[in-house]
Amino acid sequence: KLDKNCHKRFHPKSFHINIIMRFTSTVASFASKRILLNKNAAPAAFARFGAMRMMSAAPAVKPANPEFSSGPCKKHPGYDMGKLDKRTLGRSHRSKIGKERLALAISETKEILGIPDDYLVGIVPASDTGAYEMAMWNMLGARDVDVCHWESFGKGWFADAISHLKLRDTVTVNEHTADYGHLPDLSKCDPKNDICFTFNGTTSGVRVHEGCDFIADDREGITFCDATSACFAMNMPWEKLDVTTYSWQKVLGGEGAHGVLVLSPRAVERIESFTPENRPLPKIMRLAKKGKIDAGIFKGATINTPSMLAVEDYIGALEWSKSIGGLQGLIKISQDNLKVIEDFVEENDFISFLAEDPSIRSSTSVCLKLDLTPDQIKSLVALLETENVAYDIGGYRDAPPSIRIWCGSTVETEDVKALMPWLKWAYHEVQN
Repeated sequence: KLDKNCHKRFHPKSFHINIIMRFTSTVASFASKRILLNKNAAPAAFARFGAMRMMSAAPAVKPANPEFSSGPCKKHPGYDMGKLDKRTLGRSHRSKIGKERLALAISETKEILGIPDDYLVGIVPASDTGAYEMAMWNMLGARDVDVCHWESFGKGWFADAISHLKLRDTVTVNEHTADYGHLPDLSKCDPKNDICFTFNGTTSGVRVHEGCDFIADDREGITFCDATSACFAMNMPWEKLDVTTYSWQKVLGGEGAHGVLVLSPRAVERIESFTPENRPLPKIMRLAKKGKIDAGIFKGATINTPSMLAVEDYIGALEWSKSIGGLQGLIKISQDNLKVIEDFVEENDFISFLAEDPSIRSSTSVCLKLDLTPDQIKSLVALLETENVAYDIGGYRDAPPSIRIWCGSTVETEDVKALMPWLKWAYHEVQN
């Protein structure tokens, strides 16, 4: 289609036409393309040009919600901040109502996740990072350690173990690692040792196999599991897990700054029987008092002042979880979201999973490789954000060039479906 004011210049054998094309629906500027056409070849050339215009047409339907961030994550469907219980706002967390609401958050967590009755659940400071560091600093050093990592956060736990806790001064620390997209050989873990691992690698899209069979039932050591992007979206084999940590901001779309620490009876025994030498602990990380577990932490008496607004936000997410069928309902949504992307990848050669093995493929932090340069991938991410189609889907800074689409349980499957044509469109846009 020619602009009415387009300038035409005819020559004996050819003519030039300035054609104005709009590349995206939101970019205000237009790009000018000059096409040199032979008069006799004009129909074929215009046909090719029309095909090019059709290929660059943006999809008609956008995701109703473009929030695909891997943390903090999207709020659950129907979320309304005005519906949160406001009785605790402006009240002490030590007040009767404050303690009741904190205790409710703990009891509902145990019920929905199916945590055994003799396990303890506590709300602690500093998100999943704070919870995991708290466990490491209180319990590691009693025996040799196997640290397993295949992405950035697990690698960080290993670095803390040897560089800050300096465990190699007193015990053996074995490192079991693999490149992004793969799992290390977890069978090398010694049941006599403590084991540190990440259930689901948020930055690599790789999870452990269902059931955690690499952990022995008759183990002597205890297991430390970072499950921040797994809890509420994957089945947790609690009998294999002694220390489990996660944060509210991931699968349930809660607020940041608060972590959850889950302890088995074996973990409690470790805390009460082991005191690391020459390892001072700040108050905010202490789990024991006078040689006994600080039971108050696991009844709602938090170490420091929590945000009661964030607590209510979490309770609201737990209530929503129960309304859709609890844990199995949450898992189904995440699995359905992953299936949409798996089908799309199967149909398109330009995109593939960072985790090639489906059995270790994350259903929450879905990491994808594209047949593009790193700069083109950045352009694709920026284009989709400009179009208000997908926010925050760039791969993690330490990961290979990639995109990362959060498919946790608060993300609606219809939004994932709507995103797929836009991925294809954006790929061709940046490629051209």
